Amino acid sequence: MQLAGKRIIVTGGARGIGAAVVKAFVEEGAYVVSLDLGEAALMTGDGGGWAHTRVCDIADSQSVDAAFAWANERLNGLDVLVHAAGIAPNASADSITLDEWEKVFAVNTRGTFLTNRAAYELLKGSGGRIINFASAAGVIGQPGKAHYAASKGAVLAWTRTVAREWGPLGITVNAIAPAMWTPMYEATRASMSTEQLQQHDAYMTRQVPIGGQLGEPARDLAPVLVFLAGDGSRFVTGQTLMIDGGMLMLS
Repeated sequence: MQLAGKRIIVTGGARGIGAAVVKAFVEEGAYVVSLDLGEAALMTGDGGGWAHTRVCDIADSQSVDAAFAWANERLNGLDVLVHAAGIAPNASADSITLDEWEKVFAVNTRGTFLTNRAAYELLKGSGGRIINFASAAGVIGQPGKAHYAASKGAVLAWTRTVAREWGPLGITVNAIAPAMWTPMYEATRASMSTEQLQQHDAYMTRQVPIGGQLGEPARDLAPVLVFLAGDGSRFVTGQTLMIDGGMLMLS
């Protein structure tokens, strides 16, 4: 029960990586509010943890403020925010429309700002953890996803800056760059031709030293999030942690 009694908000917790993280937190005894555009069933764990859900549009300021107020009432405070919600559409850089660009930034970058700011208001008196989902695309770029890569680059810069500003208050702010097999990745694969998929899988075999493909969220990602949300990570802040099987190694 590494997270027994911890009060946690997870955005994007209804499916994929977010759902795996919520489940792991509940199993470790945490009380969780999951915010997503879609609802999920109430979850309980053997150690007394539970998860409630609420619909929230992270790109909308009023929706975020109302959802965090609702979560605060049920959790009676906050210890951790895991901001996992985001979108990653495909488009070549030359074909991205202004509307598409602004939608990606509204969800991925404005959503990070709004949720982090709301969490700060609940954490500034007692300290806590903020964990933002970034991407290797924000570090090295990603062909076919220029707007996504740019939005995640902004998330990384934001994370490093507020880690410095909020650290004196006992708030750690870190980013993770996961490489996990998710419904979003399934959609990307579905958009590829047979030849493109074969080339992609061959590339992944070469690039990922551990297993040759993306990781499994419950096995490979959730345990790292349990650590980052817990007391043992109090001296880790402003970092970008690559949880990707060795695909991107930073010095």
